[in-house]
Amino acid sequence: MEKIRIGIVGYGNIGRGAERSIMRNEDMELKAVFTRRAPALVQVETEGVPVRHMDDLLSMKDEIDVMVLCGGSATDLPVIGPQLAANFNTIDSFDTHAKIPEYFANMDKAAKAGGNVSIISVGWDPGMFSLNRLYAEAILPQGSTYTFWGKGVSQGHSDAIRRIKGVKNAIQYTVPVDEAVNRVRSGCEPELMTRDKHLRECFVVPEDGADLKVIEEEIKTMPNYFDEYDTTVTFISEEELKREHSRMPHGGFVIRSGETGKEGNKHIMEYSLKLDSNPEFTASVLICYARAAYRLSKAGEKGARSVFDIAPGLLSVKTSEELRKEML
Repeated sequence: MEKIRIGIVGYGNIGRGAERSIMRNEDMELKAVFTRRAPALVQVETEGVPVRHMDDLLSMKDEIDVMVLCGGSATDLPVIGPQLAANFNTIDSFDTHAKIPEYFANMDKAAKAGGNVSIISVGWDPGMFSLNRLYAEAILPQGSTYTFWGKGVSQGHSDAIRRIKGVKNAIQYTVPVDEAVNRVRSGCEPELMTRDKHLRECFVVPEDGADLKVIEEEIKTMPNYFDEYDTTVTFISEEELKREHSRMPHGGFVIRSGETGKEGNKHIMEYSLKLDSNPEFTASVLICYARAAYRLSKAGEKGARSVFDIAPGLLSVKTSEELRKEML
């Protein structure tokens, strides 16, 4: 079997998850991991795979079929995404919803210039939840769609907090408001503001001497992340963070409530996820979309894509014939 050669850019939680996902996909192999840290200090799990500095990316341009970008959405991907899309097929999990159109345009321009395929905003939301919102609204055009996240750790929001001056480490939980969930499941189609649906809980390890009031205010007023939510900020020690918040569960659900027919028959569609490891699941979605990017590139396509543009069959290791026989 021909192996799809994968490179990983960034070796944090999602990068490690991507490596583990590659191990479970028989048609893929990890060729290299790239990091901003000193490569000698990064220990990967796949025997024989080199760790190289980010400055050496282009040296492996002919040895990698798809680069999996595992950086954060706040400040990392907007910079490195277009740079790498000009030289490689790429997959990323850019998750700042309000900025996706701008990011897509930048990636599309770079990928077309380089003759590559870049699939953006891949994961479970944006990603799998996005697809289920689309399916539900297409099937039930009259109705209302609601998305709830959590309770669980948000990788992107946690990363955004950690980039604030004076923050040593942090983790953020998104928590659905039970009353809002129950109203939606009743089918009454309530009008809910952003603040009505979720709470955000932040646990922050500050640097010594940091101004806690300034950090808390910067978190609560951060555009696109916290300013539209009821947010609590709790300052804790590094030891407590490791002891109480080392796991990274997450999940959530997409609910569509709508009607069909002349009589107004009611229907509720719900898609849910319960994840032991947010980064490992996100990475697994990235890896199957890497297969799609590779196939599209081999077919001569170029430019940016979102999950809406990718046929489901391109994600599977199975052939079209096998899929029709076994799953259709």
